[in-house]
Amino acid sequence: MINKKRSFFERLTGRSNTDDDYIEEEEVKKLSVRGIGKNNNKNWVEEEAEEAELTVDVFQTPGDIIIQTMVAGVRPEDLELTIARDMVTIRGKREESRTIDEDNYFTKELYWGTFSRTISLPAEVDCEEAEATEKHGLLTIKLPKIDKEKKKNVKVKSV
Repeated sequence: MINKKRSFFERLTGRSNTDDDYIEEEEVKKLSVRGIGKNNNKNWVEEEAEEAELTVDVFQTPGDIIIQTMVAGVRPEDLELTIARDMVTIRGKREESRTIDEDNYFTKELYWGTFSRTISLPAEVDCEEAEATEKHGLLTIKLPKIDKEKKKNVKVKSV
């Protein structure tokens, strides 16, 4: 067996098809014979029509859970955030605006298309107070934690 080199997108996003990580040498020879993986201006760019998965950093501060992910090249209106008390889903689409003929590419590693990521949160959050900002391609989602220990005394009023 040989180790299949991961694409730039796989290294960038952390996504990997575990079934395809190791392929037999015979399979590599078959792919080479068919011209896949060679720059012969035919079929050298193989793409899958599936949704990509974002890579994320998730960390906490004393009062918040913070999620960060790179969404460079995506317009804010092409991003959709769904926030529940214990889960966040980020969906979007990066559209390619270039009209270059496929035969003129030497390398094509940038990801264009739909992507998503669902993150289970380590604590419950207040969905109504969530904030999302994007700066220089970095999406930051700030989710205030629900303080279950917080108590409030309420005075009873007579009506």
